[in-house]
Amino acid sequence: MNLLKTTALAALVASSFALASAAIAQDKTYVIGVSVPTADHGWTGGVDFFAQQAVDRLTKAYPNLSFVLATAPDSTKQAADLEDMIATRNIDGLVILPGDPDAMTASIKKVKDAGKWVTVVDRALSQPGIEDLYVAGDNPGLGTTTADYFKSALPNGGNIVVLRGAPIPIDAQRVDAFMAGIKDTQIKVLDTQFANWNRDDGYKIMQDFLTKYPKIDAVWAQDDDTLVGVLKALKEAGRENEMWAVGGAGMNQIIKMVASGSAQVPVDVSYNPNMVATAIDLTALHFAANAQVDGKLIINSTLITKDNAAQFDYPNTPF
Repeated sequence: MNLLKTTALAALVASSFALASAAIAQDKTYVIGVSVPTADHGWTGGVDFFAQQAVDRLTKAYPNLSFVLATAPDSTKQAADLEDMIATRNIDGLVILPGDPDAMTASIKKVKDAGKWVTVVDRALSQPGIEDLYVAGDNPGLGTTTADYFKSALPNGGNIVVLRGAPIPIDAQRVDAFMAGIKDTQIKVLDTQFANWNRDDGYKIMQDFLTKYPKIDAVWAQDDDTLVGVLKALKEAGRENEMWAVGGAGMNQIIKMVASGSAQVPVDVSYNPNMVATAIDLTALHFAANAQVDGKLIINSTLITKDNAAQFDYPNTPF
């Protein structure tokens, strides 16, 4: 599969929008299905928000495109939505962020086997090569970028705790890269626990860590929802000045803390849910402009600091 470079994306979009004006005049119409998880935490709430924004915008921009947007709380419902999109809605293409990529692989393959274009977002399928286009954040890069910051902020080492996401491949990619990044340093990982990218779980796990470990220098929460729970636990324990913490993804609440120069949350790492809008945009260009967008687009996981935080502040989002 070809790699669609992020540096070429702006040029592709600009040229393709010009081509699209001619395509719009054609009689052929296309239906694009969009399937995303129901919001169960801040990041998926952002996915739903940006997906709806993209559908509304592209419906106005391209009269020959229509969209079917469905949200699903679990794999059973998401698989049923795909069946309906093929049997009843007669979609020409699908953009999907699978809630559980392993459970959804067979259903997505059925869409592809039916001759439909398939764009997969964020979570890689268990069988490679099914999708035409894959759009995701840089999961290993998120771990590596965070590790680089920890090494610079703890040059003489220190004790840290790690709150993981959920036991799926993207979490392993992040954590493996982070652990590789701090290898051969004096940074000691006291404990790791799965927090499921959830603020309540983050709160409970951090309470447990604070009880077990009297000396913690820093926390890697991996996700900003989890980080909110961590910060609550630190405040209630009166230990918020003993350690700093880093999350990930770019929640507005956390971005504003970074922008203000917070000592407790000095940086964040980008993994924004608006990647789903990028995926829908590119899929729309495939149909409206016959643009070549097949391949893989990996969006950088960037270190967000006080100096560049304004670039990552997206207003009016639920995340």
